[in-house]
Amino acid sequence: MCLLLGGSGVGKTLLVKRLQKLCSRDGKGDLGDPPPTRPTVGTNLTDIMVPRKITIRELGGCMAPIWSSYYGNCRSLLFMMDASNPTQLSASCVQLLGLLSAEQLANVSVLILFNKIDLPCYMTTEEIQSLIRLPDIIACAKQNITIAEISAHKGTGLARVLRWLQDQH
Repeated sequence: MCLLLGGSGVGKTLLVKRLQKLCSRDGKGDLGDPPPTRPTVGTNLTDIMVPRKITIRELGGCMAPIWSSYYGNCRSLLFMMDASNPTQLSASCVQLLGLLSAEQLANVSVLILFNKIDLPCYMTTEEIQSLIRLPDIIACAKQNITIAEISAHKGTGLARVLRWLQDQH
C-alpha cells in the first residue's frame, strides 16, 4: 500500500489518474488532456501495475486530522505540495513534519512531490527547500526521502514517480 497525502487542491487525484493512464500505455505516448477531477471527500483506492500491482490510497486533504488511521498498511508515502501556492507551504510543512515524526511511518520511503511546475508562478525546488528548511528536515528524519518536481497536469516527471514506486515495492 502506498499512501498519497497532501493538502486540499494540490493535485493528488489528477496524479493518480495520470499514473494509471501512464501504466496502461507502458509509459509511452501522449497522455492527452487531463481528465476532470473533483475534490476527494474520504479516500480513493487505485491499483496501478508497475509491473507489480501497487495500491495507492489517496486521502483527501480535508481528512488530515485522521490520516494516522491509515498508516498501518503503508510501505511508501507520496506527499504532494503545490509549488505554485506559497501561502499553502507552511501548512504543508507542518503536515510533512507530522508524517515524518509518526512512529508507524518510521520505516517507509517518502517521495515529496512539488506539483504544478507548469504554472508560471511556481517556486523552484531550491526556493521551496530554502523556505521550509527541507535539508534540515531530511537530515533529522528517520525515513529515506526523495524529492521530485512534477506537473500532474502536463505529465512532467510522472515516469520518475512510477520508477520510484516500482523501486519501493
